[in-house]
Amino acid sequence: METQIGIKPQNLADVAHSLSQILADEFVLYTKTRNAHWNVEGADFYNKHKFFEEQYGQLEEIVDEVAERIRKLGHFAPATLKQYLELTHLSEVGPEKNDSLSYIKTLLEDHQTILVHLRGNITSYADALRDLGTSDYITGLMEKHETMAWMLRAHLS
Repeated sequence: METQIGIKPQNLADVAHSLSQILADEFVLYTKTRNAHWNVEGADFYNKHKFFEEQYGQLEEIVDEVAERIRKLGHFAPATLKQYLELTHLSEVGPEKNDSLSYIKTLLEDHQTILVHLRGNITSYADALRDLGTSDYITGLMEKHETMAWMLRAHLS
């Protein structure tokens, strides 16, 4: 059944594609954060193991929310690793060392990349694509990433 929510079909398709890119970014970042949780080594292992677990838990929720937002707009969410790697703005490559600072720097860079992308699209969702709901959703998502980036950045001071 066609989605009729007051947004033109082409705009829905454009928003869904943009959200698919965000979903890919979120999934890649989720995977990299899981990697940090599993593979971190060093004297601070236990604390960072738990810290990365908290972060990947938040990202897991975000992945689900973004996919559901795409479905609400009447489109299918990408759900394969191949699709994610084609759509993402991030690199799947992690740090060369398994110490916490290397993981933190890499993950922080990825959060910042996502933040710049999100911030750059908030207005276009509302103005060009006439989707205030997605604009509002992306604003909230941006704030979640700001908090997660702050938590990572605090370890680098």
